[in-house]
Amino acid sequence: MDMEQKMTDVPEGQEAIGGEKVMGFLDHLEELRVTLFKCVVAFVVGAVVVAVFFDSVKAVLDWPLEQGRLRSGHPEALEVITHTLMASFSVYISIGFLGAITLAMPFVLFFFGQFISPALTSREKRLLVPGGLAALVLFSAGGAFAFFLLLPSVVDVSITANVDLGAKLMLSLDSWYSTVTWMVLGMGMAFQFPMIIQIVVFLDLVSVGALKRWRRFAFVVCMVAAALITPTPDPFNMLLCTAPLYLLYEAAILVAVLYTTKLSARSRA
Repeated sequence: MDMEQKMTDVPEGQEAIGGEKVMGFLDHLEELRVTLFKCVVAFVVGAVVVAVFFDSVKAVLDWPLEQGRLRSGHPEALEVITHTLMASFSVYISIGFLGAITLAMPFVLFFFGQFISPALTSREKRLLVPGGLAALVLFSAGGAFAFFLLLPSVVDVSITANVDLGAKLMLSLDSWYSTVTWMVLGMGMAFQFPMIIQIVVFLDLVSVGALKRWRRFAFVVCMVAAALITPTPDPFNMLLCTAPLYLLYEAAILVAVLYTTKLSARSRA
């Protein structure tokens, strides 16, 4: 009678395992809907914050442009313009999107971590918190690299090349903020691959020896990624972007070696 009562207490579409209720397919969809809703709310709140402090945010986003103009030694050779009626609206959208996604990113990672954690094993759960923190740190590092180093260099090289040709650079305002958005997000995402390497090594999907054999291939991939991220075709900026990506690959190999060595020592003990 007790067993029958226990089974009838389990909602329809679920089953009891070890005294715990297992969520059904529709329950997972509901949880995903709630998670996506919270992510959207975080993004909207970030957009509102950016709108309130729009002038300050715009001044920050213009910093690489001003730095590149000063480094070139020809600040008068760059003129920022708008050439369409709707360009100003796309500027507002670009600034709002970049600022909102930057502010919402930590919360989005946290919400998705909450969503997937019940489906993980105890071994995989040990990756969740450090993996989320590592993703946030790497994304921030990639975005900061693009913003403080890569973008001023791109502006500097572009102005210098135009001066050498006796031309004046006419930069549209909307294209500048689109470039900032693309490069910051692109480098932020590109900086995630060391964390992915650590995860596949932790799960025994790839060996350290294979990572070492793939060095040449990894360098080519880093160069292709740099060519896609940087808006200018000059080799200086492409190498400036390639160098940290490949160094991160080597750092990922070093961390993987330390982890496997520690694991081997623990197994022998």
